[in-house]
Amino acid sequence: MRALITGISGFVGSHLAEYLLAHTDWKIFGMMRWNDSLENLSGLVKQINQGNRVTLAYADLNDSFAVRGVVRSSKPDYVFHLAAQSFPTTSFTGPSETLQTNIIGTLNLLEAIRHEAKDAWVHVCASSEVYGRVEPTEVPIKETCRFHPASPYAISKIGTDMLGRFYAEAYGLKTVVTRMFTHTGPRRGDVFAESSFAKQIAMIEAGQLNPPIKVGNLHSLRTISDVRDAVRAYHMLLTVNPQVGEVYNIGGNHTATIGKILMELLNIAGLPNLDIEVEPSRLRPIDANLQIPDCSKFMNHTGWKPEIPFQQTMIDLLAYWRERVRKGVQLQR
Repeated sequence: MRALITGISGFVGSHLAEYLLAHTDWKIFGMMRWNDSLENLSGLVKQINQGNRVTLAYADLNDSFAVRGVVRSSKPDYVFHLAAQSFPTTSFTGPSETLQTNIIGTLNLLEAIRHEAKDAWVHVCASSEVYGRVEPTEVPIKETCRFHPASPYAISKIGTDMLGRFYAEAYGLKTVVTRMFTHTGPRRGDVFAESSFAKQIAMIEAGQLNPPIKVGNLHSLRTISDVRDAVRAYHMLLTVNPQVGEVYNIGGNHTATIGKILMELLNIAGLPNLDIEVEPSRLRPIDANLQIPDCSKFMNHTGWKPEIPFQQTMIDLLAYWRERVRKGVQLQR
């Protein structure tokens, strides 16, 4: 079997590649842009250099000809579409780029699959952000919950979501859509709250940064899962009796405010009384709230459930940033 992962060099893509290498005999093709960092793929260097299990292919989602070439050459049985402009806050300053990459980029990929690999099973990764601002009566959030997007990123993911289902209905593509809730762990980008906190703590410990820790909205409620549980779910999505055109919520079982997540990291570091300061640039114009999922549809269908405890995820995230600081990686707050 052959799998194509778009965004293989990213946070989730690199973890998914490692999972598939360890748990399948598939040949893996990873699509990335030519100037993307290979840092997240350091654990795959041997397989990449040998070329027998992992092959990198270069294309930008906005280049339809390049994307079609990658699909044609990889001949995938499975496609995991993870590449995206994935940071909600960035979408407020770059809304056009976000919509272009996430909607038109997904369109380009699905068109390529329609013409070059129509029998492939395709995971279209949307986001829980499509639900946006929900009412307390709508929690826990089911797949039938209305959309109330709170960022251009969320709007772009509504487009991604609808394209995935449209191509199943209109062209018979074997697409399955996920709305993954907050997931984190080692390699999580420092533009996301909990990873930014872990990075700042590691820099303070190493004497590279003075307190306070800069924060945004600490009151937003999130349900957290570990990225390693997430990629296991993605594999099961396309291999455990997959259903064409279905959409699934996937998420963890630990719900906390962003402030509670920060306190967990501070307690792990033994710095519970460290000063914090709200930085206005970290606040969104409006924020998604009450991001608490009902994942029973996916769990009942596949038997998946989260396995890695929240505290372990936070321990591993902080360890990741401590190691980066120790290696002298160029860091900013």
